[in-house]
Amino acid sequence: MLRNTFSKTIALISLFLFITSCSYQVDMDDSIDPDAYWGESPWPEIRKKRINQLLPRAMEAAGVDCWLVVCRENNNDPIADHVGGENAGGTAAFMFFIDEDGFHSRVYSPSGEATALDELDIHDEVVSARGGSVSMAVDFIKESGFKQIAINSSASNSMADGLSYTQRQTIERLMGKESDKLVSSTELIYEWLSIKLPEEVEILQKAAQLTSDWQIEAYEQIVPGVSTDADIAKYLKQKMAEYGVTDGWAADQNPNVNSGPDRGHSHATDKVIMPGNVIQIDFGIKLYDRWVSDIQRFAYVLKEGETAAPEDIQFYWESSKAGNRAALNAMRPGVTGASVDKAQRLLMQAAKSESVPWSTGHPVGYVAHDVGPNLGGGMSTRVRPSSAKKLKEGMTFAFDGFHAWKRADGTEKTISVEEMAVVTADGAEYLIEPQEKLILIAFK
Repeated sequence: MLRNTFSKTIALISLFLFITSCSYQVDMDDSIDPDAYWGESPWPEIRKKRINQLLPRAMEAAGVDCWLVVCRENNNDPIADHVGGENAGGTAAFMFFIDEDGFHSRVYSPSGEATALDELDIHDEVVSARGGSVSMAVDFIKESGFKQIAINSSASNSMADGLSYTQRQTIERLMGKESDKLVSSTELIYEWLSIKLPEEVEILQKAAQLTSDWQIEAYEQIVPGVSTDADIAKYLKQKMAEYGVTDGWAADQNPNVNSGPDRGHSHATDKVIMPGNVIQIDFGIKLYDRWVSDIQRFAYVLKEGETAAPEDIQFYWESSKAGNRAALNAMRPGVTGASVDKAQRLLMQAAKSESVPWSTGHPVGYVAHDVGPNLGGGMSTRVRPSSAKKLKEGMTFAFDGFHAWKRADGTEKTISVEEMAVVTADGAEYLIEPQEKLILIAFK
């Protein structure tokens, strides 16, 4: 018995030295050229389509007939690159409005930038302004007799809160007695950004597939008793570098690889992955520096002599998976985010899961936690406004099925089966094939 243990130890040490010398390097001889692989970003054309097709609907849904966005250099509005104002130097005023002739866009741009902006062919009209772009925009607004003018000041949506205090003061002064027509763009931006075009859904699908595939590859690198959570995170970082993609959220916490008790949103540590561990990888990538994925995959490390996960671990997995499927089945246009959360939490209760502090899901698209309905609050007597919002066709979500349990040492562990889906005309569909089976890592 001692001889066998000693032999295994020597073998593990030898394997460890070999692996660490390799440092989990991706074989760069087979690396791709990211520029050739991805090609030109489709964002310019998608942006035009979003402005011309989705923005008028969003304005009508929000009850506004004009939207004014002020862009500038160094401290730009967060919505700037959605309207074509990402290259603003001097102050530029971007206007979108609906009148009896339909939907229009007009920009009052500093003269030094007006030519290039006009050549992008995003807007109906670009007016060269030698100073005073905001005053020119306000003059046009007053002459046109618009009833509700949305501006980017919001207490609840950071994407709709780009107007500085002094910029707002200027607009209110110029509007004079008509400043009571100014309203927050909160609802407008919510309605606009929460819906994704079919072309965008296809890109999110590609991002989700890569995210899932790379996690499966990462699990194949694990040597129990040798590999650490941080080793596996490093492997995924190198895959990202090879393919020329960036982090789906804060780089220090992406990916989160955790083979121990729950740590919430956190970084991977130097904890050694051991037999009997349940491993979580929470990982997201950004394609074209624009569209973001958010997928989790789970694995169990078999102990010596095991050929399957223990009965309790398998039950936790099946319970989590069932919760995720229940959430998907609850998604359809017209239901609230809270109702989707409730469908998942009812199964958690039936399976006697410990409670978890996280919502079932969240919108995902331009950022990991995007604009749209929150899938939470289903079992609460006070539902927050974002969870009372209704789902619409074209919204995309990352969402979990949860099962949490107390470990022998008193700490808690959660399996959170996280997938991505898009809301369709009569339901919802996964963007990629969901994880059906708990990944098993053999004892070595």
